[in-house]
Parts: sequence; structure tokens; C-alpha cells
Amino acid sequence: MDILLLYVDDMVITVDDLEGITALKLHLSSCFEMKDLGLLRYFLGIEVEKSSDGYFISQVKYASDILQRDGLTDSKTADTPLELNVKLNPFEGKALANHTLYRQLVGSLNYLTITRPNISHAVHVVSQFMSAPRSTHYAVVLRILRYIKGTLYQGIKFSSTSDLCLHAYSDSDWAGDITYRRSTTGYCVFLGNSLISWRSNKQSIVSRSSAEAEYRALAHTTSEIVWLRWLLEDMGVHLSEPTPLCCDNKAAIRIAHNDVFHERRKHIEIDCHFVRHHFKQQTIVLPFVRSKLQLADLFTKTLTSARLRFLISKLNMCVALS
Repeated sequence: MDILLLYVDDMVITVDDLEGITALKLHLSSCFEMKDLGLLRYFLGIEVEKSSDGYFISQVKYASDILQRDGLTDSKTADTPLELNVKLNPFEGKALANHTLYRQLVGSLNYLTITRPNISHAVHVVSQFMSAPRSTHYAVVLRILRYIKGTLYQGIKFSSTSDLCLHAYSDSDWAGDITYRRSTTGYCVFLGNSLISWRSNKQSIVSRSSAEAEYRALAHTTSEIVWLRWLLEDMGVHLSEPTPLCCDNKAAIRIAHNDVFHERRKHIEIDCHFVRHHFKQQTIVLPFVRSKLQLADLFTKTLTSARLRFLISKLNMCVALS
């Protein structure tokens, strides 16, 4: 169970208010059995580095342990997590005699996405075959591992000078699943220039058009934005402006603006009502973004190495500070 402790007083306690911080720690010590471990540097496999302009989080040791477990001792690396336009299905390849290693590796990779959003889509793809993995799926896992080996020191930077305004990107890959023809939702949410939330997952039902798939992705992203706005409000950050939710599909944006339901859209009516409600309430605005600048592409499809590097730079990912 996660617990968020909020200390509320007439005076705002900052990182420079040593007296206030000391008083808070003494109060917590009187209520709970605890001790001060100093500055956070390592927690549950996550490494934290502090600098004058922010924080950098990574999982270098955790990633190294995954590579060691799989026995990747050669120097071969991959420049992308997935081959371009690769399409996996449950039937090709030889069934693995032992599923345990595959499941352990994919589970570990899933935890690695905490600081490595650039592998989120690839991990989402291989996670779909946990029940009956085959040799083709295992080969893709090995490619992801080789990509990690070549980018071992990557992580996410959180700027201390970033403004406290949310903005988001939403995208979908229509009917990308060649077996069941379900689409993939991808989104990323920023607080200022710091990436704070992202997702890559298969939609629960089949969409009958690219606009429908994009609109369902908008609904998922809107839900995340609403939750983050509530969370920030609880933490004392008041957002008076609507959150820009960037989309590269003009048809999906028009659906949100249109009060009239047409016959071809009645099957997505709940998502329509949800997105349009928050659009009218000015929780969100829906600016159009060109596909070239659609950052959520990273979470919905395979990419060239050049495109991948461009998007990674826009997500404020970099290598370890030291």
C-alpha cells in the first residue's frame, strides 16, 4: 500500500527550511518507528542522483543484473528495442520448453520501464505472450536486452526549474495487433519539461476506424490527466489553465468538438461523453500536432533508430550524470 503524507501548516516548508524539516522529522519519529537515512540515493533498484538543476533517476545496476541473469556476455548491441515493422503472433516459432526464464525476464523488463519509457512499447509487445511464449518471442526479448546493453546508463531527468503546468500527448496504432486487430494506446504526460506519466497498452475492444482508435486513446489520456490534476491539487499545486492534450488525428479532435452524435459514432458514445465533458469543463484543450512531433509515437509503434533518438531527447531522457 502506498501512502502519501502531506504536511500542511500556515507556513510553507521548503527544502531550505531546516528548522521546519527537523520539526517534522521529530514529530514523525514520535508517531512511528523510523530513522533518517540521509539523501535518497538508492531505493528498490532505482538510483537517484541530485544536481544543481534537478534529479536524475536510473536503474543501471538493476539492468546490469538482468543482463547477467540472461548471460549476455558478448559485446553485441541493438540500436532499437524492436525491429522496424515487426509483427508477432502466438503461433510462429517453436514453443519454449521452459517458460520460467521468459516470464522472469519480461517481468524484470516491465519493472525497468519505471525509468526507461523508451522500452515501454517493446515490453508491452512481449508481455502479450507470457502464457505460451515461443522462440520468436524470446528472440525479441533478447533484442530488447541488447538494446538495453547499448544504452545501459540512460534514465530520466527531472528539472528543478521546470514550470508546474501539465501537457500531454496521445496516440494510437490502429489495428496493430495482427491476430485480434486491436489497437494500441500510447500517451505521455509532462509536468513542465519533466516526463511524469506514460503508458503503452492494447485497447480492450476492436476499433472500426483510426479515428475511433485515436479517440479511445484520448479518453484514456484524459482519465490520466484528470487524476494527475487531482493529485497536484492535493499537493498544493493549483492548475487554473486547461491541460493541452496533443493529438495528430483531426477527425478525433472534431468528434470532441461536435455535440451531434452521428450513427457511425454511437458505439463510442461513453468515450465521447467523457472526453467532451472534460473539454467543455476546460480540464483539457485539444491542439493538433503534426505526426512528426507526436511524442507518443514512442509508445505505439516500432521506430527507426533516428526517430527513436529524436523522441528520447524530447522525453528529457539522458545518460547518468556521473
